[in-house]
Amino acid sequence: MSAKDPLHSGEPVSWNFKLLSQNNMSGFGGMGEGMAMQIAKDGRRIMWLAHESAPKNFTGVDVTDPRNPKVIVQTALPHADVRSNSLEMSGDILAVAYQTKKKGMQPAGFELFDCSVPENPKSISFFDCSGPTSRGVHQLWFCDGEYVHMAAGSPDFEASNPNDDQFYRCIDVRDPSKPREIGRWWLSGTRKGDNVAPPPRHSLDKGYRAHNCNVYPQRPDRMYLCYLDGGMYIMDIADKSQPKVISHWTNSPPYTGFTHTAVPLFDRGLILVTEESTEDNAKDWPKLIWMLDARDETHPVSFSTLPMPPVDAYKNRGGRFGSHNIHENVPVPTSFKSDQLVFGTFFNGGMRAFDISNAYQPKEVAAFVPPAPNGSKLGAIQLNDVYVDERQIVYTVDRFSGGLYILECDF
Repeated sequence: MSAKDPLHSGEPVSWNFKLLSQNNMSGFGGMGEGMAMQIAKDGRRIMWLAHESAPKNFTGVDVTDPRNPKVIVQTALPHADVRSNSLEMSGDILAVAYQTKKKGMQPAGFELFDCSVPENPKSISFFDCSGPTSRGVHQLWFCDGEYVHMAAGSPDFEASNPNDDQFYRCIDVRDPSKPREIGRWWLSGTRKGDNVAPPPRHSLDKGYRAHNCNVYPQRPDRMYLCYLDGGMYIMDIADKSQPKVISHWTNSPPYTGFTHTAVPLFDRGLILVTEESTEDNAKDWPKLIWMLDARDETHPVSFSTLPMPPVDAYKNRGGRFGSHNIHENVPVPTSFKSDQLVFGTFFNGGMRAFDISNAYQPKEVAAFVPPAPNGSKLGAIQLNDVYVDERQIVYTVDRFSGGLYILECDF
């Protein structure tokens, strides 16, 4: 399709998605990349959402009726220099990540909440990662009620380059009142004192840091770890105290790094890998979703990418354009799971769905690009994250002001 095609023109469009509702989060609609769903004891369906930045921490939304979402609780951060970009839920326990703007600040770590009464989240414990060289936790994965896998700093870790300050840490929360670290891994050379040289810097240099660290029940001894400018690692975590590299995949250089999320499709021997666009006006283009053949997990090979609209249609529309998050087949009862459909957010490129039944020729099957929300400082949508529930209702959020959009699939 050409840039003149209405689906790929950069103009507002809804193709094979039907907008059911939008909620601006009581005027605090700048949302991060933390989305989790709970079925409360009274049967209500609660969507928990992290905010992109202060003043709000997280918000609980009753989405039992997706046409009429209702904010039921909204919590505040202690100060403007901390954010809760990431959260996950297992049962009634919510894990929330805290990252500070500068090293040495607090709170930097993660907090566990009892949300058995959704309107009244109660703190269970706080795991402190603060220290002179740490900004805390950027992202976490918590789906089994037992372990928090996270990208975090630590007071005893000094990076060889200031951009490399977060690494993988595994925290045992089987006693949620007493979280304790049981394992960690970092890319050799990124810590001062390592016996190998630091890795070469990329042209944009976003850092060699851990990001998503996904673990699935199909292979609880494996972790799919993205390391920003370091690419993607398949890790053996059978012994969580000693994570080991099985294989490594990277495309940068010649691409520009920031490997973000890896989602394995076990029955097909595939892995989806996303990069994050981090520069306005597509200055870091291309930012894509890659498909890897991982039938031999010691040697993953990229062989296709998901189709994207033309960059010229979006690069000057305001803000970022390119891939970011995809629905991660989260291993919880409220999550849609598929190895045929992919749902992803592309900032001003909106929300898009793809049919990957033919992995060599993935096809776009739906697009949702809403107009700029009220209060947008960019004049464009910046869809940031996506969650699809087991009913195949799609939830997506705007990074700056639009809050929550709830969609129905028409395909």
